[in-house]
Amino acid sequence: MVSNATQGMKLLETAKPDVAVVDIGLPDMDGIELTRKYRRYQAETGQTATKILILTMDHTEDAVLAAFAAGADSYYMKETSISKLTEAIQATYTGNSWIDPAIANVVLRKMRQGIPGEAQNGDKPKTVKIEALATEYEQVLETYPLTQRELEILELIVAGCSNGQIAEKLYITVGTVKTHVRNILNKLCADDRTQAAVRALRSGLVA
Repeated sequence: MVSNATQGMKLLETAKPDVAVVDIGLPDMDGIELTRKYRRYQAETGQTATKILILTMDHTEDAVLAAFAAGADSYYMKETSISKLTEAIQATYTGNSWIDPAIANVVLRKMRQGIPGEAQNGDKPKTVKIEALATEYEQVLETYPLTQRELEILELIVAGCSNGQIAEKLYITVGTVKTHVRNILNKLCADDRTQAAVRALRSGLVA
């Protein structure tokens, strides 16, 4: 444990931990800027093992979006229980981004903002392009963009709905929901629902 961002950056460069827990409220540089600088360092050196879990009391939209845009893998609120922190660290370590339930609505609002207007050609399905973080993700999504239906389901996933609840809300079968969820995970190169939501948020949704 270190007390400021300067020491933290040096520790990350030398220790290369599996997961770094970074507090936003560091005295010499906020944790979001530290995350951004460290991600640049990783890109320049080819060192990509360390995952970053942001630790904060701030659940404002600006802070959440800035953290994921800077390259954070997970976002944890300090008032959450210590057992949940252990769960969050373990999930982050295994590559499954962890979103604190307190910020789920922020993720949902961001995704809703990315829904494009009505397409002029009613026969052509509306899609949402995602500018992915990595080249391979971008190539996949350019070929297989998310449809509006997939985006609607992604929103409901973030809201905590089960497959059955999604089916009821959208008036489709559970089997159809499962097919859409599988397609969403494939298109976002995600292992599970949480990772898909974070990946979409971090990369940014545009019409």
